[in-house]
Amino acid sequence: MQAQLSNKKLLLHCNIGTISDAPDFDASADAEALYNAMKGIGSDKDAILDLVTSRSNAQRQEVISAYKSSFGKDLIDDLKYELTGKFERLIVSLMRTPAYHDAKEIHDAIKGAGTNERCLIEVLVSRTNKQIHDMVAAYKDAYGRDLEEDVIADTSGHFKKMLVVLLQVSSPGVLCCAGLTDLYEAGEAQWGTDEAKFIMILGNRSVTHLRMVFDAYEKIAEVSIEDSIKSELSGDFERLMLAVVQCIRSVPMFFAKRLYKSMKGLGTADNTLIRIMICRSEIDMLDIRECFRLRYEKSLYNMIKDDTSGDYKRTLLNLCGGDDDLAGEFFPEAAQLAYKMWEISSMTKVQLRPTVRPASGFDPAADAQALRKAMKGFGTDEDAIIDIVAQRSNAQRQEIRQTFKSLLGRDLMKDLKSELSKNLERLIIGLMLTPAEFDAKMMRKAMEGAGTDEHALIEILVTRNNEQIQAMNAAYKDAYKKSLEDAIQSDTSGHFCRILVSLTQGAREEGPADMERALADAQELADACNADSDDMEMKFMSILCTRSFPHLRKVFQEFVKCSNKDIEQIIKKEMSGDVKNAFYAIVRSVKNQPSYFADRLYKAMKGLGTDDRALIRIMVSRSEVDLFNIRKEFKETHDASLHEFIQGDTSGDYPAEKTLLILCGGED
Repeated sequence: MQAQLSNKKLLLHCNIGTISDAPDFDASADAEALYNAMKGIGSDKDAILDLVTSRSNAQRQEVISAYKSSFGKDLIDDLKYELTGKFERLIVSLMRTPAYHDAKEIHDAIKGAGTNERCLIEVLVSRTNKQIHDMVAAYKDAYGRDLEEDVIADTSGHFKKMLVVLLQVSSPGVLCCAGLTDLYEAGEAQWGTDEAKFIMILGNRSVTHLRMVFDAYEKIAEVSIEDSIKSELSGDFERLMLAVVQCIRSVPMFFAKRLYKSMKGLGTADNTLIRIMICRSEIDMLDIRECFRLRYEKSLYNMIKDDTSGDYKRTLLNLCGGDDDLAGEFFPEAAQLAYKMWEISSMTKVQLRPTVRPASGFDPAADAQALRKAMKGFGTDEDAIIDIVAQRSNAQRQEIRQTFKSLLGRDLMKDLKSELSKNLERLIIGLMLTPAEFDAKMMRKAMEGAGTDEHALIEILVTRNNEQIQAMNAAYKDAYKKSLEDAIQSDTSGHFCRILVSLTQGAREEGPADMERALADAQELADACNADSDDMEMKFMSILCTRSFPHLRKVFQEFVKCSNKDIEQIIKKEMSGDVKNAFYAIVRSVKNQPSYFADRLYKAMKGLGTDDRALIRIMVSRSEVDLFNIRKEFKETHDASLHEFIQGDTSGDYPAEKTLLILCGGED
């Protein structure tokens, strides 16, 4: 089945929940069943969870009333007494009305010493005017306090102002596109940021209007509104404004991201997981499931299954409502979302920002003398070396190399190698090489010895442009007296070898998308999905390894129309090994290259041990290109700053940690 899509359509969602009114409902019978499940020693947890998760919230309220009438007891109190832990929290929360559940979540977020800003953001940006109105009333009834006053008392600055705006329940109409110019002038068009205009426009325009504003903004500013927010704002206010934009674009995708973050990595953010699974189970859980599958190539059901246990898991899986086949066809709404995501990617021109820039007042002779002094005599002044090398641009470092030789008659690289060791040596030498020399060395390291680092080969060849690849080829030949292509052919085989050799040519087409050709390419890829694996991989290689990135964005967008599937899911499902990894890296880089690198950095540092080579390679090679963008993507995806991760992962190796943090360029 082909999805009938239009690139003029707004994102629409069917808003289908997984929990609905049970047929032949009998509140008294349910009340008695729950009473019997809790009677005597122990409790029948299966009976409780099966009954509670198969009734709508309105029906649960009737059961609460019938329980009190029949047994003179409070059902929620009895459930609290009989159940324990996360399972108790989940079942009791299901028994509250949505408004009182939201009110409790907000109250818990702001009571006590600290504030759970992420909970405040999630609840207030995602609720409708009616839901906000009902929550404010429930808060007043439950706690005898005014919600707005409590939020004001517990937060500050622009973050507080925007939360107060979100608490208002007026219904904004569709306003004129003056907001477009206001947003541009508030951010990209000036030094500094007019946060008040961001608040006024994003907090007081209709969803339909703002979607049109965002599309038009990208055409004028040549960056997405999300990238502007990441560039111009920071901290909780940045997080809040990004959440507002995400909810305007797609509430289900917003919740899919929140659910993923609640379960990835070590430990589970159970409060977040419980809150979302409860509040969306009767609204749009099916849409969230599809968005989750689209973005993470894994079903929400399976992630919950892998991340939780016991009765708690069973209850969550009941709320989830079912498993989604990884490569099954999209629901129409999810197909629209996938199409729209590629459309946004093709429209947006990301403004790449480095973290290392040329030093002002640069004096190569003074730097050369200072480096010589740092290495002279007994011991080495590593701090002095780091402060100079890590805070100069690569072009300035090349001047220092030349000046060191002409002024002192010595080879700076040899001196540094003799004085430094381990990761600090790798970092400093990597920074002192030209980008082409560094890439050539990294390719050599990936292939030398017994094993091959296929991920490094893929990362470098996929993310470099034609000019960089050609310069790397020349540097490789000069350094190792052998062509890079010959080295790859000696070290790899099969279709993976062919893919790498194709990329090594540095002959990828350049320029914008050709619409007619993109439609033909998309159809060829869709047809190839029905061919045998060899033919499929060769067809994918002929398109993915040769077309320009702007053209491929359009191809992948039209692929959704042709196949009703997403290109990433097809690659993950139908291919395997290094071929799958290479094609997947191309798609990720085409979609969002800083996000691809953020993911590579996360994988280099998560878990036990650190992939030091990958960490050093990316930090060195991207510091003058787009490391600021990578930092922002890292923070958004992993809810922790790159700076924090580096500090936690390199502690004990102070010189390397200091160098990496300088390259990182700051805390987010």
